[in-house]
Amino acid sequence: MLPYTVNFKVSVRTLTGALNAHNKAAVDWGWQGLIAYGCHSLVVVIDSNTAQTLQVLEKHKADVVKVKWARENYHHNIGSPYSLRLASADVNGKIIVWDVAAGIAQCEIQEHTKPIQDVQWLWSQDASRDLLLAIHPPNYIVLWNADTGTKLWKKSYADNILSFSFDPFDPSHLTLLTSEGIVFISDFSPAKPPSGPGKKVYISSPHSSPAHNKLAAATGAKKALNKVKILITQEKPSAEFMTLNDCLQLAYLPSKRNHMLLLYPREILILDLEVNQTVGVIAIERTGVPFLQVIPCFQRDGLFCLHENGCITLRVRRSYSSVFTTSEDPDPDPVQELTYDLRSQCDAIRVTKTVRPFSMVCCPVNENAAALVVSDGRVMIWELKSAVCNRNSRNSSSGVSPLYSPVSFCGIPVGVLQNKLPDLSLDNMIGQSAIAGEEHPKGAVLQEVHLKFLLTGLLSGLPSPQFTVRMCPPLTTKNIKMYRPLLAVGTGNGSVLVYHLTNGLLYKELSVHSCEVRGIEWTSLTGFLSFATSTPNNMGLVRNELQLVDLPTGRSIAFRGERGNDESPIEMIKVSHLKQYLAVVFKDKPLELWDVRTCTLLREMSKNFPAITALEWSPSHNLKSLRKKQLATREAMARQTVVSDTELSIAESSVISLLQEAESKSELSQNISAREHFVFTDNDGQVYHLTVEGNSVKDSARIPPDGSMGGITCIAWKGDMLVLGDMDGNLHFWDLKGRVSRGIPTHRSWVRKIRFAPGKGNQKLIAMYNDGAEVWDTKEVQMVSSLRSGRNVTFRILDVDWSTSDKVILASDDGCIRILEMSMKSSCFRMDEQELTEPVWCPYLLVPRASLALKAFLLHQPWNGQYTLDISHVNYPENEEIKNLLQEQLNSLSNDIKRLLLDPEFTLLQRCLLVSRLYGDESELHFWTVAAHYLHSLSPEKAASTPTEETGPRGRVNNPLDICYDILCENAYFQKFQLERVNLQEAKRSTYDHTRKCTDQLLLLGQTDRAVQLLLETSADNQHYYCDSLKACLVTTVTSSGPSQSTIKLVATNMIANGKLAEGVQLLCLIDKAADACRYLQTYGEWNRAAWLAKVRLSSEECADVLKRWVDHLCSPHVNQKSKALLVLLSLGCFSGVAETLHSMRYFDRAALFVEACLKYGAFEVNEDTDILSKLISAIYADYARSLKNLGFKQGALLFASKAGAAGRDLLNELEPPKQEPGEE
Repeated sequence: MLPYTVNFKVSVRTLTGALNAHNKAAVDWGWQGLIAYGCHSLVVVIDSNTAQTLQVLEKHKADVVKVKWARENYHHNIGSPYSLRLASADVNGKIIVWDVAAGIAQCEIQEHTKPIQDVQWLWSQDASRDLLLAIHPPNYIVLWNADTGTKLWKKSYADNILSFSFDPFDPSHLTLLTSEGIVFISDFSPAKPPSGPGKKVYISSPHSSPAHNKLAAATGAKKALNKVKILITQEKPSAEFMTLNDCLQLAYLPSKRNHMLLLYPREILILDLEVNQTVGVIAIERTGVPFLQVIPCFQRDGLFCLHENGCITLRVRRSYSSVFTTSEDPDPDPVQELTYDLRSQCDAIRVTKTVRPFSMVCCPVNENAAALVVSDGRVMIWELKSAVCNRNSRNSSSGVSPLYSPVSFCGIPVGVLQNKLPDLSLDNMIGQSAIAGEEHPKGAVLQEVHLKFLLTGLLSGLPSPQFTVRMCPPLTTKNIKMYRPLLAVGTGNGSVLVYHLTNGLLYKELSVHSCEVRGIEWTSLTGFLSFATSTPNNMGLVRNELQLVDLPTGRSIAFRGERGNDESPIEMIKVSHLKQYLAVVFKDKPLELWDVRTCTLLREMSKNFPAITALEWSPSHNLKSLRKKQLATREAMARQTVVSDTELSIAESSVISLLQEAESKSELSQNISAREHFVFTDNDGQVYHLTVEGNSVKDSARIPPDGSMGGITCIAWKGDMLVLGDMDGNLHFWDLKGRVSRGIPTHRSWVRKIRFAPGKGNQKLIAMYNDGAEVWDTKEVQMVSSLRSGRNVTFRILDVDWSTSDKVILASDDGCIRILEMSMKSSCFRMDEQELTEPVWCPYLLVPRASLALKAFLLHQPWNGQYTLDISHVNYPENEEIKNLLQEQLNSLSNDIKRLLLDPEFTLLQRCLLVSRLYGDESELHFWTVAAHYLHSLSPEKAASTPTEETGPRGRVNNPLDICYDILCENAYFQKFQLERVNLQEAKRSTYDHTRKCTDQLLLLGQTDRAVQLLLETSADNQHYYCDSLKACLVTTVTSSGPSQSTIKLVATNMIANGKLAEGVQLLCLIDKAADACRYLQTYGEWNRAAWLAKVRLSSEECADVLKRWVDHLCSPHVNQKSKALLVLLSLGCFSGVAETLHSMRYFDRAALFVEACLKYGAFEVNEDTDILSKLISAIYADYARSLKNLGFKQGALLFASKAGAAGRDLLNELEPPKQEPGEE
């Protein structure tokens, strides 16, 4: 057994190269932290932190056009563990759902044979987490169960569908972008296909509107914007408007409800869907670089934009501090616009004909990093970093309002001195944009920050083919100490790339030649010869470059000195077995023999030397006998000094003196020139055998041509077996010992290359043809495996070699180099068998039990009273292998995160949020964000716990819940947001319809004066003129007298009964009966509208009643949106209700953590029956302890069983008895 380990294991892998045009949009960044992208027909999975390739999935027969990671928006436990699921779709209409860790296809889906346009997993995963919606061209949407591959339903539409977008606030809303316009679907459900054709609207493209006339000065742009009034029309626009094809992308804004963006090459339009109206335009000035893609963020109202030069920019919405206040009239011309300011941009790439940016993805968990995929196979990972800037540098940034860092970290306000990691995520980097009419809280807490992009990862692919590949000399017992499995790849631009095959990473890139590399031969483990030939001139002469490269230093010398200009091209170079001699074969010029060690020409053959078609060195040589002679000499010399001279015969002494002379000579030159042989064939098929020794070359034998052979193209020789391949595709096996020859026709045309596998006694051989390759066993003279382009693979093979004695290397024209088993079957590997140079944090790669145990270990710190990241201290009786894997995961966390996890000040809620980010667990992230916010802001101990907030009760609105949580926000903040929104809509209105919608909103919001003004604007020739005038009178004269109220109420209820719901609700709001209005809305199934109205009009008690009814509705079996119900309960502060619901849903881990957090904050209501509550708590703890016991996590189970009191006693007894010593061990 060797005392040290050398890693020379070469696993099956694929080195990928440049992408195909079809792969342009095939990239996705999953919640799991991994990035997947399509490369020809392969799917490559890389780790975003360390930029290492983790997996290459090969099963598609055609180019991949889309990849999508499954969402993690569900509760994870043993039954539904953390797993890596990915869907990929190709040009032939096939969708494959992968288990990425195991590298196997779970299910394959095929409907039509046209390329899939778009594919997405459904984000609301309460009912099922396996649903996948796909667009099958030209006009079908199909819902699939991605676990079983069954089709749930299929629906066709009138126009060709280009892409779609789900509303992130409402799972029943879906929008299709078609070739003609936009189709809104409002009744999407997994159970049945949408009814009807959807609501179709047309877009008059901004290019046909005056917005493009003048965007030079800001004022010009503002005026132009006021002209881009209507964008969305119900009628089909006239011919000059039909330019929707410019629309590159459509997406909902996840940061605020009912907003959508449309991307055009030179502008981004923000639409408010309530009034179908543009409320913001981000335009590029005339000299700017057009957009390619945009990704809206949910944590802050920001946009990641990709431009055509590969530059990624981040734009964040500007805050208006008191532009508009509701009390007095607005300024004469307030800038009523959603403005997004450029906050940060990264460097562009150099765009050429072949190199251009393909697409960008953004980290969905933290939204603080973006990855750019470039057409040449590069992936660049840019991370946002925030820097606190000092006050005096403020004036430099051109009039853009400052960004402030948030007061809170991980959901909870923290003091100035507390440990925090602002770069953890976007919402921890920058605070919220202030809503109009709200001043920033005064005080020195606010720190201004600047954002910048930093390139933290780069993965580069192989250059585009042609390739020539050569593996370094094989592993032997002598070189085992310094052996590295290196593969040299010669490329079309003259550089040689050396890859380390253990980890598949680029080891060195050397610019050796000025033209395409034609061949490489290694001269040792650390050096190689490579040759390149320029394109021939009209005489057929070229410039030959033959370089000797030393890998450790990268030094490269011209091997043939000054020779090489204007001569016949080199056809091949062959290095002898002992790496002593080099044969250089030219097209129309005699052979040259060189000494590799001294770089000297031994012999240039005469003009009449036969033309060579194939050449190979013999593996036999006389080095051993020479060494034996040397040893004999040394022994004899040693003997001679002891024994008296007379005993030696005279003959012997003369031999000894000769040998001494030779010995001294060889010691001078330090190398013996052993005798080596080579064979070659000429055009007639005659085989010549020559011997080289020192600088003499002797012709030793000729074998006349065999009639059955065509022109010989290549020779391979190993041991006693000589194999010749010819132009007609025949292989001839010559057994030199047994003196028999066999010719085998392969019927595969020209044999391009044959090569024996390394390893003593290994007689396998690979042969390459124009249309593929075959592996032969020359002992048995039979074929082992075969590969044919067009039949079982789509690519053409450019070069072959052996990487080890049982693995072959295939370089192919799709720009990839594959290392395969001898069967040459394309196979994916298990990710956990990978040799990675850097450890990767990805708990998804662990077995389910281990990943959940690891989570519990991180969450329930401290263990035994100390904060630790060493799992061996904890009672977790799993096998050592799993423990080591867990420890590797813990070690791979960054130092910043380790510091947070080990910080005793870091509270339980913050820990839950941090771990949900580390695990990329979507449902936990939202749950803990809302829970942390409301536990903190509603808890009675709040005043005591945060000395930093002197503002008292106003502190709540200073640090409100982000508006991306919509209905879950504080009522006051929600009202302000809605007012700001209606003001914006009002400033943008252009038609009567829009004005009417604004009036309705203002009446519901209770802004009667503004509403009356709008009602009186109706022109006299409008059919609604009379109606609106009367309405204005009604609104101004409504008094609180009894009879008028009862009349209005009666009219309202009649209206509602007769189907005029909206009008009836308006009347009820006029007489302050909003609570009744909400009840009617709920009766008629308008749950979202009722919740909205309750939040803007009702007192908190009445509002809570309405929302609680909504919670019951959400929990009912036919709606089944319990996760949403939980969040609503949290926002109402019904914490015991949340704990009970979590327990009934069997979310034991979340319930236990939540109860702990509530107890820390003293958040459970006191007036309740404390007995019921304590029973619930101990039941939760006991169930959680049981689930930890199932994970094998004994210490955690003990901890919670002991907290559970009576309910946990049986469990404690189960866990404890074998222990005699105290349980604290």
